[in-house]
Amino acid sequence: MPELTDLTAVQLVDGYRKGEFGPEEATRAALERARRVQPAVNAFVALLADEALARARESADRWRRGEPAGLLDGVPVTVKDILLLRGHPTLRGSRTTSAQGSWEEDAPAVARLREHGAVFLGKTTTPEFGWKGVTDSPLSGVTRNPYDVTRTSGGSSGGSAAAVALGAGPLSLGTDGGGSVRIPAAFCGIFGLKPTYGRVPMYPPSAFGTLSHVGPMTRDAADAALMLDVIGTPDARDWSALGPAGGSFVDALGKGVQGLRVAYSPSLGGQVAVDPAVAAAVRRAVERLAGLGAHVTEADPDFADPVDAFHTLWFSGAARVTQRLGAGRRALLDPGLREICGLGARVGALDHLAATDVRMALGRRMGLFHTSYDVLVTPTLPLTAFEAGAEVPARSGSRRWTGWTPFTYPFNLTQQPAATVPVGVDGEGLPAGMQIVAARHRDDLVLRTAHALYEAGAAGVAPPPALPQPLPLPLP
Repeated sequence: MPELTDLTAVQLVDGYRKGEFGPEEATRAALERARRVQPAVNAFVALLADEALARARESADRWRRGEPAGLLDGVPVTVKDILLLRGHPTLRGSRTTSAQGSWEEDAPAVARLREHGAVFLGKTTTPEFGWKGVTDSPLSGVTRNPYDVTRTSGGSSGGSAAAVALGAGPLSLGTDGGGSVRIPAAFCGIFGLKPTYGRVPMYPPSAFGTLSHVGPMTRDAADAALMLDVIGTPDARDWSALGPAGGSFVDALGKGVQGLRVAYSPSLGGQVAVDPAVAAAVRRAVERLAGLGAHVTEADPDFADPVDAFHTLWFSGAARVTQRLGAGRRALLDPGLREICGLGARVGALDHLAATDVRMALGRRMGLFHTSYDVLVTPTLPLTAFEAGAEVPARSGSRRWTGWTPFTYPFNLTQQPAATVPVGVDGEGLPAGMQIVAARHRDDLVLRTAHALYEAGAAGVAPPPALPQPLPLPLP
């Protein structure tokens, strides 16, 4: 029998139901794994062992009575430290946030997980206020990649991605404002979904506004569908939340891709230089979709890079996050964040509206594109994980993280569902991801396309070959 830390949430629930093992065993195994990997990858800002074990014991009692609380009763889950978790500080990677207070409220997605009996293992790392595509912060330091601890985990949900990849809980809640679920999921070889905006309610609202989504980070698409069935329900605190989903996302998984219209854009019309190993891995997965009965056409959505509009909205959001900080506390910020806050503070109302015009035009273009194609497939990122502690790869010529994430942030502007699926590794054994995008409200198409690849053995990568060891400390 495989180790409990290797099992998906679906497998854990099935094992609980059959009495093969219980939530206490699974929780202890996940906590032990978290403790073992933390010195090497720095995925956690807090482990909640006593609370987790208490919830696991309560879950075990319910399973013994044949009365599970919900779909994820007893499943270990981690939560990115951007989202509220009742009873624990949410510091958001910042030394400017005080831990004082009662912290009496759950974020909507956390509340739904609690109602379904999930076991909260801990809070995972984030860059300060989730502002960039790698995970390091003045508060918690650098989070590293499970496949090579000299490389980045990606971000901003990097702690969540590393935790899932290493077996410290099969499920994690991440947030995604420009790729922050998909980027680290791709770098760490797991599945990550940015649902349609509003499918998963968010509270408190993000200062980055309607760019920011909450989504599952999991071992595979089946776990993400199960998690979305739980967290994808309305919450009165989010005025922009969608109504109830039209059906179960789990139930939609088995429909396969026979006859699905797939547009394959390897480089967004030649706009993006993609590493050959990444490009080859994505092409193999696309060929597998065709072999499974999808109608694949090489086609581009034909839009110009919207990075300037994204920067206008993103930088002004960052300025809003830090607006009330005095000079002394502002000096505590990540220098890169402080820089973009300065740029964002100079954005005028007309600039913001012009960026919104670009956003609406892009949304219209993609809406029309999806009248011809059910899903769009691209690389998730044009590269694999680069050196840890840097916002951009060395010698890349980029200044900001958006310079190497051209496939992700456009779909935050359009609010479409988008997922990353691990489809191979490069010559150094680092994972590569394929992105699947569908029209707004068609999260089911994204999940079933990804699930078909998993079922066919064309998705998923081997776990890290060995548990990572901490980097040696420098000599004094």
